Amino acid sequence: MVEETISSSPALPSGVWVAGRRLLTVGLVLIIVATAFEMLAVAATMPATARELGGLAWYGWAFSAFMLANMVAATVAGPEADRRGVVGPFIAGTLLFVTGLLVAGLAPTMPLLIVGRAVQGLGSGVIGAVVYIIVGRGYEADARPRMLAIISSAWVVPGMVGPGLAGMITEHIGWRWVFLGLIPLPLVAALMALPSLRRLAPAQRSVDANATRGADIRMALALAAGAALMISGLGQMLAAPLVGIALGASGVMITLVALGRVLPSGTLRAAPGLPAVIAAMGLLNLSFFGVDAFVPLTLTAVRGLSVVTAGLALTAATLTWTAGAWMQARLARRHPPGSIAVAGLIVMLIGIGATTATIAPLVPPLLSIAAWGVAGCGIGLAYSALSLAMLQNAAQGHEGRASSALQIAGQLGTALGAGIGGVIIGSGEQDQSVEAGRIAFHFVLMVIVAGLALLTAHRIHAAGARR
Repeated sequence: MVEETISSSPALPSGVWVAGRRLLTVGLVLIIVATAFEMLAVAATMPATARELGGLAWYGWAFSAFMLANMVAATVAGPEADRRGVVGPFIAGTLLFVTGLLVAGLAPTMPLLIVGRAVQGLGSGVIGAVVYIIVGRGYEADARPRMLAIISSAWVVPGMVGPGLAGMITEHIGWRWVFLGLIPLPLVAALMALPSLRRLAPAQRSVDANATRGADIRMALALAAGAALMISGLGQMLAAPLVGIALGASGVMITLVALGRVLPSGTLRAAPGLPAVIAAMGLLNLSFFGVDAFVPLTLTAVRGLSVVTAGLALTAATLTWTAGAWMQARLARRHPPGSIAVAGLIVMLIGIGATTATIAPLVPPLLSIAAWGVAGCGIGLAYSALSLAMLQNAAQGHEGRASSALQIAGQLGTALGAGIGGVIIGSGEQDQSVEAGRIAFHFVLMVIVAGLALLTAHRIHAAGARR
């Protein structure tokens, strides 16, 4: 089947804001705004939520459950969109995300909140994979860097008002409305985007579609199960070492086998090209979000700041992420995305190191806002550059599978970062005097991971724009 795209219509001018594509652009921006606000709001309000529903031991799972479910959905959604088009997955992802918001907002216990977070993750994973496919098929090659920057800019409003607004909602109305109040936005976004999405045809019709679909689902579930076993095994190391070792080893084996099936060949050794792009994205997310999930906890529980003030660090990182994404769009005209990713990772590494230093009592805690802002600028550069490198290196007609691989690596990294941090920092303990040392240890570990991401990004060689 010949690929049909919005941009291929002779009656439709090029650009991201032209008539006929404007509603699509706005709809994609709004759906990203909804997911961005939810992620930032949850990070800012989780200390209060955990105190009310279940304690510090569950903290990391509130993030890991979201990301593992996100990873499962991304594994299935990309290839399915290649086979059948983006409309069905986009609608399904929106409805799952809204259902997850409802479950989490009404949850009476922490385990049920985590179930709601997992359902949100399913919806977000589908949406995330489909959005990249839409950018690849619905916009011209020279418009894609700008559209990627616009998508990153969709984090601006949530970044500016999200953490502070979530803190005020938590203090005056209750944390539940951070979830429930967001429900209308993704529904409106879907209604705006659907007319344009119906004009996007599937890229291909594979004769073994049914067989590969079943394999995709099995491997996605195995990957999520393996990661969950790894995190659970780490959590059991102190209480039951033998059980922890057995769970962790099983999880590692299952995860490696599954990754070998769902990621491009050579990803685990960061082979040049698309495999290195995917590997770098996984390490990038592990290091950044492994720290980001615990910045509000550090500033409230260790440094004594309020929820609203602690949220300013997330605000700073979100705004500088957007600035970095726009810098990427300009630099992409003159430099290959691999080089931009390397520069971004260097900046992010400096930001994570500076944020780790602010845990020390002698360092003014407000400096963490600027330090985490530096990290945000770095990931803004690197994340967008890696996304562009994925589009450039993916085989034509297989953007969905490459997009899914990018999402899988990123979400697995985020889930492991939050899960490992939850084990190191939580460990079922409530003694506040030990938190600073545990958080510092975890942050240093993430600095090392960021260094590995930097080495991996050096192996990216962009293939150049394909069309």
